[in-house]
Amino acid sequence: MTIAAHRADRVLLYSIDWQQFENILKDLGDRRAARIAYDNGTLEIMTPLPEQEIYKEVISDAVKDIGEELELNYESYGSTTWRRERKMAGVEGDNCFYFQNEALVRGRLDVNLNQDPPPDLALEIDVTSKSLDRFGIYARLGVPELWCYDSGELKIYHLQDGEYVESQVSMVFPSLPIRELPKLIEENRADGRLAIRRAVRQWVRERGQ
Repeated sequence: MTIAAHRADRVLLYSIDWQQFENILKDLGDRRAARIAYDNGTLEIMTPLPEQEIYKEVISDAVKDIGEELELNYESYGSTTWRRERKMAGVEGDNCFYFQNEALVRGRLDVNLNQDPPPDLALEIDVTSKSLDRFGIYARLGVPELWCYDSGELKIYHLQDGEYVESQVSMVFPSLPIRELPKLIEENRADGRLAIRRAVRQWVRERGQ
């Protein structure tokens, strides 16, 4: 195992085999702030910054509010550790959701990518600050849609032929101009979370027809 020179908010470990990865996850435990990403032997352990956590919560709330306004059932699995040994890939995103495949995981606590579909949507905040390329990891896990928020911009990516391609439209919410969300959030941020959530719901009612 090789440890890279690390910043205050992350450390990179090299030459980590799958069993070592599993052991590190066990040692870290479930009650922790740090999140991990594993890519074919390289492991990143990262502590999110406050700004990342704030936007994670705000955009996650927006996803839930949109789903409820559109009367769509969903499951939110937060920063669950998704991994596939065969693909040598694992990641804890900022949040992840089931919409299209919600009925297959509804109410379950034992979702396993070896037998169950991956989340339909994953959310990543501030992807440029992360050392490992999340796109390749999510692609090997088979997540069909990524939302990446960075510097006031929300980009949508769809998995096509094993690679992510940027799109203007969400497969989860095809009737909504999802890329408008950051502007909507900023316009209401000074008035608090409740104002943001009310604005999102109103926006859905107006734009989701």
